[in-house]
Amino acid sequence: MNPGDPVSRPGYGAPRPDLPQTVVYRSRRKRDCDERLLVLTAVGIAGAVVLGEGEFLLLVAGEDAGYAATELLQYDSENRPLPPPPPPAPLFPGAWLGAGVYVAVLLGVTWMLSSGAVRLDAFDLGELDAARIQGGQWWRAWTALTLHLDGPHLAANIGAGVWFGYLAARQLGAGTAWLLTVTAAAIANLLEGLLGPPEHRSVGASTAVFAALGALSAYSWRERLRWPQRWVRRWAPLVAGVILLGWTGTGGGESVLLPGDTGGAQVDVMAHLAGFAVGALLGATVALPRVRPWLTRVPQWLAGAVALASLAIAWACALRA
Repeated sequence: MNPGDPVSRPGYGAPRPDLPQTVVYRSRRKRDCDERLLVLTAVGIAGAVVLGEGEFLLLVAGEDAGYAATELLQYDSENRPLPPPPPPAPLFPGAWLGAGVYVAVLLGVTWMLSSGAVRLDAFDLGELDAARIQGGQWWRAWTALTLHLDGPHLAANIGAGVWFGYLAARQLGAGTAWLLTVTAAAIANLLEGLLGPPEHRSVGASTAVFAALGALSAYSWRERLRWPQRWVRRWAPLVAGVILLGWTGTGGGESVLLPGDTGGAQVDVMAHLAGFAVGALLGATVALPRVRPWLTRVPQWLAGAVALASLAIAWACALRA
């Protein structure tokens, strides 16, 4: 169908028989043609619905064809059905188990340090010390995640870590989620230690907390790219993650604390940003179509064991130093 170029607003009245009739719409259902005839009538374009060869035709005068086609295109775009929502993502069982192990690790390390079960200088051996990381003590990127300055610091990171870790485990599986969380947080600590000033020192699991948030947000965002839906829905998980990062990652006791030389502890905002960024990168990577099938072959218990083993190896290196 080629109705011609759009013209100015036509006059009213029925199609004149002395003008050629142009088909501007066709359908096997008369109802579809009648609906569009009402649309054209409302804007002053006269037309008629006739039965053709096996289908109904909507006719207008030739001089009105371009204007009618424009109106019908606008009508179709405004009434196009919304894309179907993506199917619900499969949820993994055992999310609370991973959260429980996270709590047990933090409480266990705290108890061993406070009870004297390990060397008295273990805190000094395990904190994130940029000068010593730059000197080759890489294990501090892992051990610092398990150390906390006081009870409120520990409680805040337990609460936030359980919540974000549980949500990530439901989407990715407990073992995969915590492996990504520990790995992303350690990489973020390494980057901060290697690139930061030598006097920089910090401890706390909040880098892991925001790594879990980043992995969850980016994984959910990347999964939605496969489905036809509005951009607002597609980007919602990542936008929500960034909002939560800004809301909870810039102050308060839930953040990583820096035992500085100039006074009290401070919020390590860069550690939170780095943890979120590296976690988001890993989360988006494991959601790629080529990576996801391979990752599903790894048992969740094995992925979780690797995460725990990385912490154990790091502490073994720290206590032998």
